[in-house]
Amino acid sequence: MNLVSYIVKKYLRFDKSQPFISITAILAFLGVMIGVMVLIIAMAIMNGMSKEFEKRLFTMNYPLTIYPKIYGAVDIELLIKLEKKFPNMKFSPYLRTQVLVKENKEMSGAVLFGVDFEKEKVINDVLAKAIKKDNPKFPLIMGKGLYDELFMQSGKKVTLIFTDLTPTGFNLIPKIKKFKVVNSFESGLVAYDRSYLYTDLKSVEKVLKTPKNSYSGVHIHSNNPLKDIKKLKEFLGSEVGIIGWWQQNGNFFAAFEMEKKALFIVLMLIILVASLNIISSLLMTVMSRRKEIALLLSLGASKSEIKKIFLNLGLIIGGSGIVFGIILGFFGLYILENFDIISIPADVYGTSYLPIDLSMVDFISIVIGSIIIITLSSFYPAKKASEIDILSVLRNE
Repeated sequence: MNLVSYIVKKYLRFDKSQPFISITAILAFLGVMIGVMVLIIAMAIMNGMSKEFEKRLFTMNYPLTIYPKIYGAVDIELLIKLEKKFPNMKFSPYLRTQVLVKENKEMSGAVLFGVDFEKEKVINDVLAKAIKKDNPKFPLIMGKGLYDELFMQSGKKVTLIFTDLTPTGFNLIPKIKKFKVVNSFESGLVAYDRSYLYTDLKSVEKVLKTPKNSYSGVHIHSNNPLKDIKKLKEFLGSEVGIIGWWQQNGNFFAAFEMEKKALFIVLMLIILVASLNIISSLLMTVMSRRKEIALLLSLGASKSEIKKIFLNLGLIIGGSGIVFGIILGFFGLYILENFDIISIPADVYGTSYLPIDLSMVDFISIVIGSIIIITLSSFYPAKKASEIDILSVLRNE
């Protein structure tokens, strides 16, 4: 091992007689370092964006939602049973209907939710900020996008035209009611901010004349929805269905995950390209040191020792690139997190800052993938060095 360490240190020194070999090794080191750094930053950004979207969709879509398969199946009796059976979960009943919002000559389609404000603000952080203590009759909380689009102000009345029709003789007339705008909410997602409206349950019940304490569904907050959905399915009968937020947005997150994997593979190619420099550098070292290798073998050095010399040489070049790449990667993440270097449009991405979140799985995958590539790149030149024919080299060179 002393022989191996001594030769490795010697070959790592800059060779003035053949500088191109040392320059190739330096380029290999820089390539691996940059590849690892870029991978860490890119994966942190991708994971951060995914978590940011998940957080916002989680809030507005709710972890779990119960819906009726048969009209009237979701009512106050079911809600009481659920609250007693699952005290660790939070439940909020709602009525849902589609409306047209009319203000002067402007009209816009929207979805109106009638909710119990006290229950809803416990599970919806976005709406909780907009709910006021004292509400007038027929209060309305609008999404910020629609609020700005119609130039609304708190205390102003707006006309809602319901899609439910009232038969009068030979005609069907839509139900129309004025609601008083009390506030607006901002989720950060344009699709919700321009189409969601909230009012209290009593207001929707009066306008639509629905049976009292009968709901369109129940929103549920759960800390572990993937497990709790199974428990709820066992408890609920066939008249009621349940769906999780990940099922409502499955295609979106599947596409995001596929894009993340594709980016990981593409950026890993940077390290693969850098590893080619390791191969070429080691092969050039083997070719230029053929006499020394042959002499070492003739003086009693084993083939395994020669193989270890060049394997260690490649691992040191690539390994140091990984270490410095990790250091620079985390330094880059620190800069991006603490300084407003990159800003993104909030109306497109739902946030104005660049979210950063490097998961341990991604970090370990980057390190292990890099080590595997570097080890394989170092193995072939090391194998070729151990296969040098001592007699032919010493006789001819």
